[in-house]
Amino acid sequence: MSANLMSRTPSTATPTWHQFERKVDEVKPSKTDINYLVMDYLITNGYPSAAKKFAVEANIQLRTDLDSIQERVEIRTAIHSGNIRLAIEKINELNPQILDENQSLHFSLLRLQLIELIRVCTSTPDGDISPALEFATSQLAPRAPTNPQFLEDLERTLALLIFPSDNLAPGLASLLDPSLRKEIATRVNEAILESQGARKEARLRGLVKLRAYAENKAREAKKDIPEKLDIGLISETHDSNRNTTSSNGAGNRANDTVMANNGDVDPMIS
Repeated sequence: MSANLMSRTPSTATPTWHQFERKVDEVKPSKTDINYLVMDYLITNGYPSAAKKFAVEANIQLRTDLDSIQERVEIRTAIHSGNIRLAIEKINELNPQILDENQSLHFSLLRLQLIELIRVCTSTPDGDISPALEFATSQLAPRAPTNPQFLEDLERTLALLIFPSDNLAPGLASLLDPSLRKEIATRVNEAILESQGARKEARLRGLVKLRAYAENKAREAKKDIPEKLDIGLISETHDSNRNTTSSNGAGNRANDTVMANNGDVDPMIS
C-alpha cells in the first residue's frame, strides 16, 4: 500500500485547500510502517491467504503461524453459519480455558446455540420445540441464576417460542438478526487472541478510532478544521491507488471472506 493512501493529494482537494489539509499532507508515513499496519490487520482479523500474499509482495517476514489464523477462521465461520456446537467444540480443542475463564462469553455462545435451535423449530408450522426447551433446561438454566443479565437474556430468548417470528418486537427480532452472530464471533476472536498473548484489536482499527476521537474533540473545542475530513485510507478517484491496494494482497482475499461480516468483505480492507 503506497504512502499516498494515507494522506490527501492536491488533485482530490477542494479549490481552496484548508491549512489543516496542508499540514496533513506534509506528514509522510513510511511505506514500511503502512505495510506492517496492513499485515497486522490481516493477521489479527484472520485473512491468512491475503496475509501470505501480502508478505511476499511487500517483502515482509510473516512472523506468525498461518495455522493459528486458520483455526480462528474455522471457528468464526462456524459461528457465522449458525453451527455454534461445532464452534464451541473447536474453541475447547484450541484452549478449553478460554470458555472456562470467560463465563459471559460461554453463556453468550450457548444462548446463540439456543437461538439457532429456536430458529429451526419455528421455521415450520407445528415445529417441535422440545429440543430447544431441553437445551435451555440443561445448558442455560443452571447458569442463569449466577448472573442477573444471564437470567434476563434467557427469558428474552425463550420469548421467541411464544411470538410468531414474522411479527416480533424489535428487541426480539434482533436476536434472529445475523448481526448477533457477528458480534459473538468478534468476541470469540478477541478472546482467542488474548489467550495467545496477542492484541485483541488490530492497530489499524485503533488508529481509526483515535483519529475519530481526535476529530470529535477538535470540533468540540471549535478548532479551525475543515467541515468534512475524509478518513484518507482509500482514494475513491484514483485507479492507481486502488490497483496498489489490490496488488498488495487485499485483492487476494477470496478465500478469506468467511471472516467478514455475514459473508461480506470487511470494509476495512475493501
